[in-house]
Amino acid sequence: MKKYTVNKFIAGMANFLSTALSPLLMPTYGVFLVFWVSVLCLLPYGQRVTHLLVCMGITCIIPLIFLNVLRHFKLVKDIHVDVREQRLIPYLFTAVCYGVSAYYLYYWHSPRWFVMFMVGSAITVVVMALINLTWKISAHMAGIGGILALIYQIHTQGLSAFNLLWLLCITVIVAGALGSARLALRKHDTLQVLAGAVVGFLCVSLTMRLLG
Repeated sequence: MKKYTVNKFIAGMANFLSTALSPLLMPTYGVFLVFWVSVLCLLPYGQRVTHLLVCMGITCIIPLIFLNVLRHFKLVKDIHVDVREQRLIPYLFTAVCYGVSAYYLYYWHSPRWFVMFMVGSAITVVVMALINLTWKISAHMAGIGGILALIYQIHTQGLSAFNLLWLLCITVIVAGALGSARLALRKHDTLQVLAGAVVGFLCVSLTMRLLG
């Protein structure tokens, strides 16, 4: 009985982490970080909240609605899209949404590095879509990898409002917990988890560094 309780607790925590750190929420978390820990925290509060909500609508709400439409027509099994063969259309649609969000930020004269964060996120999704044609890679880890890259670039390029070393350390710990959660739920193996993190980090980091 005790062993069952422990396993149930671990599964519950793993599901909580997977939901709270859903790939669809990662761009929203990224935009939040940009507006609250980078030099852009000096912008008026109302302006920051407005841009955050718009980006959330484009990169999270719209893709979520699209996933539910696909589920309604039985084109995907569920909104988590656990079946690798069903991931191509949702991934490409999500990449387009990220691109639209990048254009929105560009239209409002956001700093180039900020726009490139969203472009890098779109590139990440496209790369994952291509990889998933033959191999199931972790979208959750790609998302947290992108967030880690964002914080790292803000920190190393002198764009932070204060020292972000502590936030980098916390994000690494959270990424490790998320990877463990995906393994505990048996959604991925170790290599798929590591590959997702590497793809997310490299796509966002290189895009911001080279084009931002």
